[in-house]
Amino acid sequence: MHEDAYRKSQAIQCEKSLQLLEDAFAKKEIPDPTCDTDEIDKNIALAQKLGITGTPTIILEDGRILRGLVKAEKLLKYIDSIKAEKGKKTSEK
Repeated sequence: MHEDAYRKSQAIQCEKSLQLLEDAFAKKEIPDPTCDTDEIDKNIALAQKLGITGTPTIILEDGRILRGLVKAEKLLKYIDSIKAEKGKKTSEK
């Protein structure tokens, strides 16, 4: 995590602002947090518990973990395979 990510994350969470998130991605200045929140700490703790060490990380409904950049086409194939598997299980009942 880069050195200012925690502060920026807290500021974005306090304001619940998609605009601040977009500003952070655009490397614009982000104001200091306006509240005390433990949401970022909880998020970090959950990531550690699940063994997530970087972003992006996607956890699919079937429990598969996709680490790093996944091309849209590949992600859609994963999602379609999960849907197909769920459909198969539903029809077997």
